[in-house]
Amino acid sequence: MKKDKSAGAIKTNVARLLDKAKIPYELVPYEVDENDLAATHIAEQLGEDIKCVFKTLVLRGERNGLMVCVVPGDATVDLKKAAKAAGDKKVEMIAMKELLPLTGYIRGGCSPIGMKKPYPTFFHSTALDFDRIYVSAGQRGVQLYIDPQQLINYVGAQVADLII
Repeated sequence: MKKDKSAGAIKTNVARLLDKAKIPYELVPYEVDENDLAATHIAEQLGEDIKCVFKTLVLRGERNGLMVCVVPGDATVDLKKAAKAAGDKKVEMIAMKELLPLTGYIRGGCSPIGMKKPYPTFFHSTALDFDRIYVSAGQRGVQLYIDPQQLINYVGAQVADLII
C-alpha cells in the first residue's frame, strides 16, 4: 500500500477511489485501541469535536434490504427515522458477523465508500453543518477528512434526520 504524503497514512482503496474521481480529501491516521473502537475514541485521538466524526452503520430493512447510515459518532440511529428515510416499514442493525461479507469492511473500519455493492446511503443532516467531516477511510487507524457535500454526491446519498 502506498503512503499518503500529506498525513503519513497508508493509502487505502477508499483513497484510490476518491483519487480516481478527483475528489480532494486528507488521510488522517490515529492510534487504534482494539478494546475501544468507538468513534468517541477516534475523536479524542484526533482532538476533534465528536459531532464532526461520523460513523458508518449498516442496517437491514424488512422490505428494501440493506442500507447505510452515516451519523455523528456519539449519536444513536433512530430505527423509525431510518426506516422512513429508506421507504421501509422497519429496519434493524445487521449482525456484526455479517459486516465483512456484505460490505468488505470490518468493525471500526467501515466506510460509506467502496462497499462490495452500492447500498442506499443516508447521511444525518448535521454532516452539512461542517466544511469537512471525518469518516472511516476503510481500515482501522485511518480517517478520511473530506467535504461532506462532495462525499454525499459521490456515494449518491440522501440527507435525512436519522438520530434519536
